[in-house]
Amino acid sequence: MEKTITLIRHGKTPGNSEKRYIGVTDEKLSKEGAAEIAAGLYPDCDILFSSPLSRCIQTANIIYPDKTPIIIDELRETDFGSFEGKNYKELSDNADYIKWIESGGTAAFPGGESMSDATKRTMIGFQKLIAESKNYKAIVAVVHGGTIMSILSTLFEGDYYSYHIKNGEGYTFDLSSDGLYHGLRTRSFIR
Repeated sequence: MEKTITLIRHGKTPGNSEKRYIGVTDEKLSKEGAAEIAAGLYPDCDILFSSPLSRCIQTANIIYPDKTPIIIDELRETDFGSFEGKNYKELSDNADYIKWIESGGTAAFPGGESMSDATKRTMIGFQKLIAESKNYKAIVAVVHGGTIMSILSTLFEGDYYSYHIKNGEGYTFDLSSDGLYHGLRTRSFIR
């Protein structure tokens, strides 16, 4: 049985609108973000997963009001450490931020996770999702931008940042019966 997996980035939050690093901060959707999600056209699903953070659960509940999302803690966003809640303008003179930028975004956030550590954690969560959904065909996970970038850069060719996606949008790909992932396509759900 071939499965379809759709990864949807949560709707816009106030911090997203201000281009802030909102990782482990449990921020809810903005009114605008909730309205955009409610107006979107999303695929049907047989089983629904979510990060434990409110913005993902709220997005999942708007899109799929008749489904209860299965929460997978490891699918949460990257811990941005001391950058949490700040934007690039506020950090532009910060020596740690400059070092992080110079690393190509691969260094650990001060007091937070590295891209590598976040990806390892995320892939543990993704394996839980695969195991939990073995009897379902249409799988959806409402997660974070970093979560999506971690999963796709591990499963497919491409740089981590090449998989960046806007709020409320996502990617769909197939899992064949022989365990191969293929057919990656970008999905624009917001109208």
